[in-house]
Amino acid sequence: MNSEILHAKLKENFGFEKFRPNQETIINTILAGQDTLAIMPTGGGKSICFQLPALVLPGITIVISPLIALMKDQVDSLKANGIDACYINSSQSSEEQKFYIDNLKSNTFKLVYIAPESLSYLDVAFNELTISLIAIDEAHCISSWGHDFRPAYTNLGYLKSRFPSTPILALTATADKATRTDITKQLNLKNPKTFIASFDRANLSLEVRPALDRVKQIIDFVENKPNESGIIYCLSRKTTEELAEKLQKSGVTAKAYHAGLDNTVRAKTQDAFINDDCQVVCATIAFGMGIDKSNVRWVIHYNLPKNIEGYYQEIGRAGRDGLPAETLLFESYADVIQLQKFASEGLNSDVQLAKLERMKQYADALSCRRKILLSYFGELVTENCGNCDICKKPPVFFDGTILAQKALSAITRLQESEPLAVIVDFLRGSRNAYMHEKNYQTLKTYGIGADISWYDWNQYLIQLINLGYCEIAFHQHNKILLTPFAKKVLFEGEKVKLTTVVKKVIDKNEIKETKAKTAKNSLFETLRKLRYEIAQEEEVPAYVIFSDAALRHMETIRPMSDEEFLTVDGVGKAKLEKYGSEFINAIIEFEKSKKTTTKAKKESNTYKATFDLFASGISLEEIAERRSLGFSTIISHLAKLYVDGFEIDLSPFVSNEEVSQLRQAKIALESPNALKPYYDHLEEKVSYDKIRLGLAIIEKDK
Repeated sequence: MNSEILHAKLKENFGFEKFRPNQETIINTILAGQDTLAIMPTGGGKSICFQLPALVLPGITIVISPLIALMKDQVDSLKANGIDACYINSSQSSEEQKFYIDNLKSNTFKLVYIAPESLSYLDVAFNELTISLIAIDEAHCISSWGHDFRPAYTNLGYLKSRFPSTPILALTATADKATRTDITKQLNLKNPKTFIASFDRANLSLEVRPALDRVKQIIDFVENKPNESGIIYCLSRKTTEELAEKLQKSGVTAKAYHAGLDNTVRAKTQDAFINDDCQVVCATIAFGMGIDKSNVRWVIHYNLPKNIEGYYQEIGRAGRDGLPAETLLFESYADVIQLQKFASEGLNSDVQLAKLERMKQYADALSCRRKILLSYFGELVTENCGNCDICKKPPVFFDGTILAQKALSAITRLQESEPLAVIVDFLRGSRNAYMHEKNYQTLKTYGIGADISWYDWNQYLIQLINLGYCEIAFHQHNKILLTPFAKKVLFEGEKVKLTTVVKKVIDKNEIKETKAKTAKNSLFETLRKLRYEIAQEEEVPAYVIFSDAALRHMETIRPMSDEEFLTVDGVGKAKLEKYGSEFINAIIEFEKSKKTTTKAKKESNTYKATFDLFASGISLEEIAERRSLGFSTIISHLAKLYVDGFEIDLSPFVSNEEVSQLRQAKIALESPNALKPYYDHLEEKVSYDKIRLGLAIIEKDK
């Protein structure tokens, strides 16, 4: 299709001036009737790839989506853009379902969202519908190789047989080569064209920290980000509840979310988060898949994720609007052990164990983290990203040969029979019951590393494991075993480079300063509050009205007319008509108040300068000369300073009798604002300067 037509549709219906990478090509492939597999990262613009064709194609577009909440969000967003859409799922009554199906038959809607489990609702209606496109979102759910396998997805292969001439678009954010092949095969796609967009989400900063006092680090992190929504992913249900409670005690609006909670509680928590009534959700990985919230500003992983696909999808829930967002991963030795156990007991254990190992390698990396992530998905880059902790603060290496020899010798003395914590205790010469029970205090190298902290030894041993000098025997109670490489260090003089252990220190002054900057009255905050009020009235998430990115664009260009408002990214015809006047008025009022504030500040400064000179004993005439101001202006400064409470004696400039005359004139004239009525009433016997100062005395005496 003509590119100009597609761009016009993009702006009119979705408010965007240009397509993101691959979007236009994918759309044209679909419009040509070809099956398509699109791998695009979260926040990469997958929805436009089927929503825009739906407006162009003559019939209905069916969107198969995994979660009810996601359907509602997508439909709300489409309606906000003036596009007719609906969803059909088990949350509706049979009467509601029949209403939407009847409207589909009469072509009232252009898109219908439905879960794979609910497709049977449309079985009878299929014969009466003109279906132009079938979009299958989160398509990785069809593959047992994927990370969110859903059995209901495996039945979708029949759609190609039922609608052989209808193009199918399969979309997913994260799928390795094995999963991509499986998607194509199970959906029976015919010679599909595959598009793999860049997985680089440059707006996401990447950071990994050791899990040292995680809760304190998280509280400090969240307190530094008032009004910013975030998700904290936890491995266990218990952790989500405990962490949410600790955040609440610190004054943060936080809620727990996991599968063990009552359905009503989970729904309320999700709604509160979506609607910006809850700042933080502490959740198991079940949370977020069905959320289209664009203004999540950060994601924290309390525990190590089980694979890179899941991790990348979860951090992708931050910064979907393209604005900067932060991701933070805590890594602990205990997490690795627990995840190893889960993986070995699950489906495709060998594959899952290998994926966990890759995840661990990412967390332990000493090189650009983004390069590691991108290479996992087959995207090779040569430049470092500059937006991960390794790039921002490269590790410092030192000769750790002696430390390595001490650690490896300790493992040898303990006959490779103990886990990491015991080895650290042994190196530090700990005098606990276990050491004495085993008589370890009698061994030669006991206490050889007493001068190094427990935390540092723990980190050095993890580095030695990562370097391949020793390994964890997960199925032997996590014993630390030596590898053949250890001999090179112990007996052949091989040098070992370790990195300096750095503990994260939170600068409280920096936090206070950032809070102050965040809290100040900005146009973004003004627009954000307006957006929230409108969203509450319309009972939709705030980001459905406008994304944070759209508000930031408004803050930058400050549109004050319909034409200027239309140039904002994310503002189309429908949103201009619905919300344009309110947001434009808010911007105009903000600019007025800003000018007033600026003027007041300037006036305050100029009044203060006059007072300082006056207090030093300089005459009014000389003050006027020094400041290059008129004498009457200096008089007006004195009058205001007096009213504002500055210690100024005005008696040398206006007598008590003159003040009394002015009081009587004020009553007789009914308090006029101008000075001239007083001047005329007093028969020009009292000067304007005296009148101004006398009225100041009267004002303060009220």
